Amino acid sequence: MHFVLNGRTAAIPESMSDDRLLWVLRDHLALNGPKYGCGVGVCGACVIHVDGVAERACLLTAKDIEGRDVTTLEGLGSRAAGGLHPVQQAWIDAGVPQCGYCQNGQVMTAAALLNTNPSALSADIAAAMDSVICRCGTQRRIAAAIDLAQQMLRVRT
Repeated sequence: MHFVLNGRTAAIPESMSDDRLLWVLRDHLALNGPKYGCGVGVCGACVIHVDGVAERACLLTAKDIEGRDVTTLEGLGSRAAGGLHPVQQAWIDAGVPQCGYCQNGQVMTAAALLNTNPSALSADIAAAMDSVICRCGTQRRIAAAIDLAQQMLRVRT
């Protein structure tokens, strides 16, 4: 089975076709950006992009992504000029992380949102980010970082 992972062709054995994508990424491909949180698609810690859309890796199987384009946190910035994606840089600049467990889901969800709606309004941002659980209460810093990322994206274009 083949798919594109972070811009490069990746192969996984056919015997893993029914394995959850989260475990394939973490255990077989050694990518630890996507986290295991709830395993039922509720918390958002395992968010990845499949063909540019935010998806829960814990709900997908390996066969679901055959022939598709998958981006993890590790590959998000590698496609952007200068290394880090604007959302990743904004996260650093705004000092968002506290415990850090939800950060993969937060960053990947924000990047997918801004990819489809670079001028997202506060209500759009709140609705999208509500799908990723943050127990530390860094929602204000998350919102500030997304606003900063929007500014960075405007400067790029």
